Amino acid sequence: MSADDQPTQPLPDPRAQWVLSSPAEPPRRKRRRWPWLVSLVIVVALAIGAWFAGDAIARSIVEQTIRQQTITQLSLPADQQVDVQVDGPVLLGLIVGSLGEVRVASDDVPLGRLTADISVLAQDVPIHGAGDWSGAYATATIDEAQLQTLLATLEDFPADTVEIDAPDVAVTFELNALVTTVPVGVALTPRAENGELVLSPTSLRIADAEISAESIVQQFGALASTVVRDWDVCIAQYLPAALTLTGVQVDPAAVVVDFEIDSSILRDASARENGTCA
Repeated sequence: MSADDQPTQPLPDPRAQWVLSSPAEPPRRKRRRWPWLVSLVIVVALAIGAWFAGDAIARSIVEQTIRQQTITQLSLPADQQVDVQVDGPVLLGLIVGSLGEVRVASDDVPLGRLTADISVLAQDVPIHGAGDWSGAYATATIDEAQLQTLLATLEDFPADTVEIDAPDVAVTFELNALVTTVPVGVALTPRAENGELVLSPTSLRIADAEISAESIVQQFGALASTVVRDWDVCIAQYLPAALTLTGVQVDPAAVVVDFEIDSSILRDASARENGTCA
């Protein structure tokens, strides 16, 4: 076959040469984002660390301030051990103006002629003392010796015979009948009534035999009035006036007395002074 017989191929389109001669486009390199992520995590971690460090410092300052104010406002001895615990984030509480929960506790707190172990829980405590808290409660724990001291203020009450006999308080009265003296054991059950502590006789015993109140009255007449009566015990004189007695119970080793605390104690000096007995 001659060259003339060869099929003629079409010439390439000159306008398409840029396509044929253009080198392949290199693949795009993916950006590495993980260094930015690490940096962000580090910044967040530092911020959190700074927050907790600041919160720890603020907590220490607030707890120390509460401790000093408790000693000062309640006229406690300067060396009185007072434990303070502020629950929840303190910095946030300083920002919003109140502390969520504050717990204060101290043992052997002098209350006039008495001493007691005291614990207090206050909720939503305003920082500047201008508002009211949502609730505050105190518990006083009194051992047998201090209970005897308290009851010694009652006239004609044999406080030196008092014993803790949970759930009651045991006491022995002596009734003089003619030429003999009859010891009468009385179980007194304490209760809170109108903000006062009341002891009521619930059982009577003579010579280890239980006897009814009616029998005591029939046998001893007017002499029995001291063993079948309620005893009103004033404790307001030992505590700030802002405290109201709400409950009492006898544990195996102590009498536990509960109070509610009015917010006025934060701003009213008279509410921090001892109450009075009617």
